[in-house]
Amino acid sequence: MEKNNSSPKIRALAKHIRMSAHKTRRVINQIRNRSYEQALMILELMPYRACYPILQLIPSAAANANHNMRLNKANLFVSRAEVNEGAVLKRSRPRAQGRGYPIQKPTCHITIVLEERDRSNNLIMPTEPKKGRYVWDRK
Repeated sequence: MEKNNSSPKIRALAKHIRMSAHKTRRVINQIRNRSYEQALMILELMPYRACYPILQLIPSAAANANHNMRLNKANLFVSRAEVNEGAVLKRSRPRAQGRGYPIQKPTCHITIVLEERDRSNNLIMPTEPKKGRYVWDRK
């Protein structure tokens, strides 16, 4: 039996995104464990093409939380974000002397899970210093 966790988990999926999973993970790693507003700001300022589907997916997950669970968007954070490889579209490129070279066009599936932040953990900056040299190293 599983324990019932007090905070509800809301997820949103994007399947068959025509992008490499490796390039998308580079962006996803930056927004993991961030608040909803922070994740949106980071994605808007990053120069990568992988930001656009993720930038559509996070507000979708927040809208799911607001509509289905009546949660406030300001209290949400990205608890889990993962990218899985999807099907590979196989094409061939015409080359010299009638030959064809294979071209592989990868796809990926993006999953974003939002949770409501506890009321006690709602502080933006911690009051006491914790381990880690930088603020982003602290947990």
